[in-house]
Amino acid sequence: MYFAIGVVFLLFVLAISSIKILREYERGVVFFLGRFHSVMGPGLILVVPPIQQMVRVDLRTRVFDVPPQDVITRDNVSVKVNAVVYLRVVDPQLAIIQVANFSEATSQLSQTTLRAVLGKHELDELLAEREKLNSDIQEVLDKQTDAWGIKVSNVEIKHVDINETMIRAIARQAEAERERRAKVIHAEGELQASEKLLAAAEMLSKRSEAMQLRYLQTLTQIAGDKASTIVFPIPMDVLGPLLGKK
Repeated sequence: MYFAIGVVFLLFVLAISSIKILREYERGVVFFLGRFHSVMGPGLILVVPPIQQMVRVDLRTRVFDVPPQDVITRDNVSVKVNAVVYLRVVDPQLAIIQVANFSEATSQLSQTTLRAVLGKHELDELLAEREKLNSDIQEVLDKQTDAWGIKVSNVEIKHVDINETMIRAIARQAEAERERRAKVIHAEGELQASEKLLAAAEMLSKRSEAMQLRYLQTLTQIAGDKASTIVFPIPMDVLGPLLGKK
């Protein structure tokens, strides 16, 4: 009597423990006597203990921070850089079988990849071309984690910390660049003005009438200033035509 009750109770416990419910974003990697059997879910599935075991895998996108890494750029500048990585499982079988802890493995790989990729670029590129660097890091990570069934969808560099000495050097460099651009613009303006003046002088030299009109226009402009008396010599080539009419 008691034996039968015990058997019924044992069967009831086994039946209850064999029922697994997986959410929409979950999959179950099922092993049969230690060997991979199938990937099941979502919904209600049956796992026969103890000959079958199931490992739950979350397919949602995971986000983790890459701690600050000491990076030496190609122009020998030491900076601290941290980032954030977005990843998700695309193949539950590989994520469970090929790597013991895919989250930890991807985190460690992200740190080494961050140092390796950024070390190939100069500081100016690191500050000005973050989108390109993000894409480069994401591409390298995605290729290496493909064998684990992991998809690295995005990488974002968060902070680039530079020491105070380098910040002052960058500020001096930016100021020198602004001064250089100002001098170039000023020189270009002087060049354009000289070219226009040369063209005007050539035009006036070809037509004496134009030179006379320009001379009279200058006299008119000076005469408008009543604050002082101006003695202005008049060339004979201007008076000549006027005297010849008498």
